[in-house]
Amino acid sequence: MAKPSEQVDPRITAAAAHWSHRMVTNGVPLADFQDVTTGITQWDDWCAAWVVRGKVHDGLGDTAEGEGRLRSAAEHFVTAAACYHFGKFLFVHDPDQMRAAHDLAIAAHTRALPHMDPPGERVAIPFEGTTLFGILRKPAGVAHPPVVVMCMGLDSTKEEMRTNEAVFLDRGMATLAFDGPGQGEAEYDLPIRPDYEAPVAAVIDWIETRDDVDTGRVGLWGVSLGGYYAPRAAAFEKRIRACISLTGPFDFSEAFARAPGLTRAAFIARCHAADEDAAAKVAAQMNLSDVADQIECPIYIVGGALDRVLPPDHAQKLADAVSGPATLNMVEDGTHVVNNRPYKYRSASADWMAGHLNV
Repeated sequence: MAKPSEQVDPRITAAAAHWSHRMVTNGVPLADFQDVTTGITQWDDWCAAWVVRGKVHDGLGDTAEGEGRLRSAAEHFVTAAACYHFGKFLFVHDPDQMRAAHDLAIAAHTRALPHMDPPGERVAIPFEGTTLFGILRKPAGVAHPPVVVMCMGLDSTKEEMRTNEAVFLDRGMATLAFDGPGQGEAEYDLPIRPDYEAPVAAVIDWIETRDDVDTGRVGLWGVSLGGYYAPRAAAFEKRIRACISLTGPFDFSEAFARAPGLTRAAFIARCHAADEDAAAKVAAQMNLSDVADQIECPIYIVGGALDRVLPPDHAQKLADAVSGPATLNMVEDGTHVVNNRPYKYRSASADWMAGHLNV
């Protein structure tokens, strides 16, 4: 526990304020969040503190696995992965420490996959001479289910998606969360791509090689910056039957200018940009105004009126610009990604997707 007299690094305060609901909603125990964020005073200690906490859950997973309690082991490993992930997610100023925590997150989550309910499969997707990695999960007892492809945001990865996957799996849809360029396992070798239709097309091409899912019923879901990626892909990729955009930017150059410092630093790093000016040029290419009218599939758009990371009015701009049917769920007391009020969009958006994928 930090001493009352110690001055807390404002980056810790900012991270705790902006991301508390997200971290807890997506798998970090509340007590762990409180212990870690109140137990350090320097941002340089953030990643290491989360790694220590993740190893507590990893150890519990080891014990459960050794005793044959495999479902419990999976739960512990998934929690460990969440802790490791949130240690690395914005820690771009120390790439070595960030990468080490990331490797722990991948390893822990991979150990959980065969024992999850339903199980998951780590998959490798060819993309422009390299490989994108994803996690495919299929609902129990459903033959050839439709697939919801899940696009990550700036700092999210496939290892963070368990609670987001659950609402689709529970309704009979498979999920395929993947790390695209500038994201997760791909972030070290591939910079952010404004033309995100390219990786999405590669993912759907790969889905079409499978005989255990319905390749004619593919939905697309994107969170935060993925809320730009998914509509962008839907404008070009007509194999997408329906799209969900979760508090994404309509014009990221505007969002980049007002983003919190940690978010801006992460964008610079994941663009592989030399400086903020170079990153701003990439952000300027991430604008849906010229392509949104090509979105013909139904789209469900979630906005948070209290969003301090992305401008809340971007949700309405997207809804107004598409040519297909749009459903706008503006959550008046919702923050970024509406993680403070997930019950106001998660179930409803999953029901909406199930209807459009004919589940």
